[in-house]
Amino acid sequence: TKGGKKGGKKGGKKGGQTGGKKGGKKGTKQTLLAMQHKKRESFSDWYKEVITLSEMIDYYTVGGCYILRPWSFSIWESITAFMDGHIKALGVQNAYFPMFVTEAALNREEDHVEGFAPEVAWVTHSGETPLDRRIAIRPTSETIMYPAYAD
Repeated sequence: TKGGKKGGKKGGKKGGQTGGKKGGKKGTKQTLLAMQHKKRESFSDWYKEVITLSEMIDYYTVGGCYILRPWSFSIWESITAFMDGHIKALGVQNAYFPMFVTEAALNREEDHVEGFAPEVAWVTHSGETPLDRRIAIRPTSETIMYPAYAD
């Protein structure tokens, strides 16, 4: 803010929304640095604003993929370290499962995957070579974990 002042009203707008984009009264300018949506009216839009205006994430050029910025990644690391410690204290061991799942395995979990089906990403080539069968980038861990532990 100008002159070291915080908050208050400037240019007839709430919260010091000045400079940038023209809007409202003639001659006044408004930035988009303040929340545009109310939590109770549109939780989804409000949440998107919270995580982007707080600089927790950036959107990526691939839909559904996000960049966790440094301080949000730090929060993620703290949460995972906390949970990992508690889970290991119970005697549980970590495991890693591939990110790919066959179409047949995905279809076996049809009821579970139904809500994800429109968003499943399919891999059809390895380099320039077409695959014999397409494979999915698994939308959830259950599609690969349940069958592996059932054997």
